Amino acid sequence: MSGTDGGRVARIKRSGSEVVRELETLDQNVYAAIAATDTPSLDRSLAHLSNAANKSGIWFGTAAVLAIAGGAQGRRAGLAGLAAIGVASAVVNLGLKHVWRRRRPDPLGAGVPDRRHVHMPDSTSFPSGHSASAFAFATAVSLREPVLGVPLLGLAGAVAYSRVHTGVHYPGDVVVGSLVGVAAATLTAPVTDRILGR
Repeated sequence: MSGTDGGRVARIKRSGSEVVRELETLDQNVYAAIAATDTPSLDRSLAHLSNAANKSGIWFGTAAVLAIAGGAQGRRAGLAGLAAIGVASAVVNLGLKHVWRRRRPDPLGAGVPDRRHVHMPDSTSFPSGHSASAFAFATAVSLREPVLGVPLLGLAGAVAYSRVHTGVHYPGDVVVGSLVGVAAATLTAPVTDRILGR
């Protein structure tokens, strides 16, 4: 590698590091702004929603409702959603969290109100597993039942936001987690279509 090429590579690395630092600063500033925003009417509801999504409980419940109320088609949609959660969870919890190892935010230091507090997971912060599971399920079901897209994706978005609102994730964690969930659902759809049928 020539000196010119080496200098170019060094500049690219330096620019990349600067971008990462700027994104990190933006992430922390948005987190702090959300923590400082007084929203007493939302705090407890979002804390309950965040807790309901622990271990994908809300999505298993939704799959059960689909199976009961939606017949064979609803049952297949729910199973497709759960399969997408399995893939998204594996990617996040067995892969990405071990690569980045980002520390969790400090809700007490940021002044997150007590009424918002939920259990702080022991796992690393990036990306958000709750967000990945939420968007994996919502996207997978929506691909089979488009009429459910708006309510389910809206609920997934609320779950993702609740993780920032309650102070256990930075915004960047939930954005990337949500994208992982959408990707997992999209990539598993052809497989679940073959196995479950349409």
